[in-house]
Amino acid sequence: MSWIPSLFRSKNRAAYDLSDLGVDMHSHLIPGIDDGSNSIDHTIGMLLKFKELGYKKVITTPHIMSDLYKNTPQIINKGLAEVRKEIEKLNIDIEIDAAAEYFTDSHFLDLIEEDNLLTFAGNKVLFEFSFAAKPMQVDETIFALKTNGYQPILAHFERYSFFLDNGVAAAEEFKKRGVDIQMNLNSLTGHYGLAIKKQAQLLVDHQLVDYVGTDCHRIEHLQLLENSLSEPYFLKLKALQLKNRLL
Repeated sequence: MSWIPSLFRSKNRAAYDLSDLGVDMHSHLIPGIDDGSNSIDHTIGMLLKFKELGYKKVITTPHIMSDLYKNTPQIINKGLAEVRKEIEKLNIDIEIDAAAEYFTDSHFLDLIEEDNLLTFAGNKVLFEFSFAAKPMQVDETIFALKTNGYQPILAHFERYSFFLDNGVAAAEEFKKRGVDIQMNLNSLTGHYGLAIKKQAQLLVDHQLVDYVGTDCHRIEHLQLLENSLSEPYFLKLKALQLKNRLL
């Protein structure tokens, strides 16, 4: 019967308050332009859930990938305007803005040089790697972003398989080079697997996380998050100087 006290503590443990963050800066909410929301109804449902969880603002970040999601600032801003129109019609008290999640490839380097990036909070740019193989142009990408006045933020660092053996050292090196680290909140739930969960825990323990995001593609991601907020590593987030609060 030794499990009974543990179960009792779990049910009564305080939950992490997402209203302390205020802003989510990684999601896929614009309907029909990437692998996220596929309808305005789904988008509205997710935004209502964000509001219920305590968020005041969402910065949604559609994929831009030259060979798959050929989004442009014009496409994304048009979709954003349609979502805002629906929010206003339904009188939903939540703010939404848009940037992008850029895939690291030669097209991204071209966009940097053309000064044609969607940013948030001034000069901040969210970018990602392939999950399976480290790209060849990492150094060039970081140099180009910094040289052109952008603040790079590496998306869901904990999910890259090639960093699983040396994640802390790799994250420290990126931060030394001026790159901020973003972690997906649901990595702490085990949603992406136990190895990813362990990597996320190490990032929290070493205080290497600058931003957390939902990376919400569908409402189930928010429901899973809601059901996990009393887990120990969510409570540890309180000790981090997360930059979400400054957006």
